Amino acid sequence: MLLENNPYPQDGRVRREAQSLTAAGYRVTVISPGRPGQAKSEEVDGVLVYRYPAPKERDGFLGYLLEYGYSMAASALITLFVLVRAGFDVIHAHNPPDTFVFIAAWYKLFGKRFVFDHHDLSPEMYDARFGARANPAVHRALLLLEKLTFRMADHVISTNESYKEIAIGRGRMPSDRVSVVRNGPELDRVSPVAPDPALRGDAGCVFGYVGVMGPQDGVDYLIRSLDCLVRELGRSDWACFIVGEGSEVPGLKALAAERGLADLVQFTGRISDEDLMRVLSTADICVDPDPWTPFTDRSTMIKITEYMAMGKPVVAFDLTEHRRTAENAALYATPNDELDFARRLAELMDDAEKRSSMGQEGRRRVEDQLAWPHQQRHLVAAYRTLLPNAV
Repeated sequence: MLLENNPYPQDGRVRREAQSLTAAGYRVTVISPGRPGQAKSEEVDGVLVYRYPAPKERDGFLGYLLEYGYSMAASALITLFVLVRAGFDVIHAHNPPDTFVFIAAWYKLFGKRFVFDHHDLSPEMYDARFGARANPAVHRALLLLEKLTFRMADHVISTNESYKEIAIGRGRMPSDRVSVVRNGPELDRVSPVAPDPALRGDAGCVFGYVGVMGPQDGVDYLIRSLDCLVRELGRSDWACFIVGEGSEVPGLKALAAERGLADLVQFTGRISDEDLMRVLSTADICVDPDPWTPFTDRSTMIKITEYMAMGKPVVAFDLTEHRRTAENAALYATPNDELDFARRLAELMDDAEKRSSMGQEGRRRVEDQLAWPHQQRHLVAAYRTLLPNAV
């Protein structure tokens, strides 16, 4: 398995997939960047891990070329070491970036199989991240890389039905070579605990957000929606906890202060899993403010399934994959309409019974369909088809 944008085992999806394949009898090696203090190589729950020093994060086209060029070279060198030491049958690449296709193409010359694990729509994600600053030439290059990746792949793992449609349509993959494996939560890791009265304080209602805060993640929409909740709807009987890190945090804090929300909105930064469960268990309503873009409309946000696993009702903009994921466990606001988002919050604030029923429905949907044990069966089935005689 090749991974670039997160270390292992911190990337939850890759960890779940690697452990599931190991449990199914496959020998799995993961190559990833490493955090300071992590071993260069070790075995983690039966998965062999090789790490290279993480590249410095850079901005701009030249910066990305340097970052990805270094990561591809490091990954390629380690694959050669693994090939000589133990051998392998499959290159399983997790995007982004889609440049792993060049490593896979080399090994396909020697009969190795290539599995493309499609985490993100790279062309659409680039446009969503850079907006008006997006370079059309870069977008076309990303489309070309995606096309080449689909053409070279022996099998595609899609995170949802929209990505499967992209693989079949834009990528021209046969449908029987595309498997949907959702980002299902692990219920032993994401489970309610006792609410914390100290977190609630004297707030009538507590909102919770968990996730990365980049330019495309829409937390600025959340801040403006909360401003609408106060100024347009006259509601200040709430508190909001925003959990996570990202490049936009300083600007978001400034926006909250500018709108007079600094006393109501708390940015916690990165916190432990134990504290995260405590925050989410205290929250009455969880939010996903991703605005509509061609990227977000087709992407599944893991935060929504985690909210549902916690038994929490969700407020989100009305996006295709939001509805396919949450169904009746969420209230949907008109896309990118901050006042309507605030209205949906107020609606749930005033209806404890509805909050409870939505939360229960979301938890049942996770338990019955979305949790990782349901998803790992699709992953293992894909490998049984790809390597019928391997185990």
